[in-house]
Amino acid sequence: MPMPTVLSDAHVVARRNIIKIKRVPDLLVFTTLSPIMFVLLFAYVFGGAIEVPGGADPDAYREFLMAGIFAQTVIFGATITGAGLAEDIKKGIIDRFRSLPMAPSAVLTGRTLSDVVNNVIVLVVMSLTGLLVGWSIHSSFGEAVLGFALLIVFAYAISWMMAWLGMLVPSVEVFNNATFIVIFPLTFVANTFVPLESLPKVLQTFAEWNPVSAVTQASRELFGNIPPQVPEPTSWPLQNAELYTAIWTVLILLIFIPIANAQYRRSTSR
Repeated sequence: MPMPTVLSDAHVVARRNIIKIKRVPDLLVFTTLSPIMFVLLFAYVFGGAIEVPGGADPDAYREFLMAGIFAQTVIFGATITGAGLAEDIKKGIIDRFRSLPMAPSAVLTGRTLSDVVNNVIVLVVMSLTGLLVGWSIHSSFGEAVLGFALLIVFAYAISWMMAWLGMLVPSVEVFNNATFIVIFPLTFVANTFVPLESLPKVLQTFAEWNPVSAVTQASRELFGNIPPQVPEPTSWPLQNAELYTAIWTVLILLIFIPIANAQYRRSTSR
């Protein structure tokens, strides 16, 4: 099918999912309340007990924290694609798409693109919350935009992984449990909330090569949120955080776009 047709069909599917957010505002409310709660919890409850270099500044941990909260939130936000597909398959909505003269790949493309819109809204809300608790950007406008762009693009890649998983499992409940088991340790065994130096050696090595650590490190650097007292990273992924994030993003897209579309064809042929 011609590319313009695929893009046009994907736009229709994405628009459907965005309208769903408008009609069911609870989805957006709870999606944004969770990261706000994390920001306030870590900034005011745990922040005093977690030391980072430059900790004499009361805002040091809050600035260290925000990139990690951003990374965790957009990754969890990417699971909306998988949960939505699992629900659509269960309710028979995907069967209705099959009866329409539209490109099969447009369903997944539209789904993942609507997650981008959701993550942009959430990042705006979180940024405003961060500014209220003492976070600020110390870099240029262009670097800040690139930091947010890295987060969004990385999350977009994760959404394709979630799309594949959402069509693989039998229900939304199974999908939610499966993703929680995988994503929760990935986002916590990283430099999201604590400096890597505080982790045991084995976990520290894992965290250094964890792509979540790389996207968090890249965002911190681009936001100018790394205190001058922090030593330079010793591992290659964190020394080249932007490149490592880009490599993982491209790799995930190259693997999961084809297999997600293949799984979609299998799911709709049952």
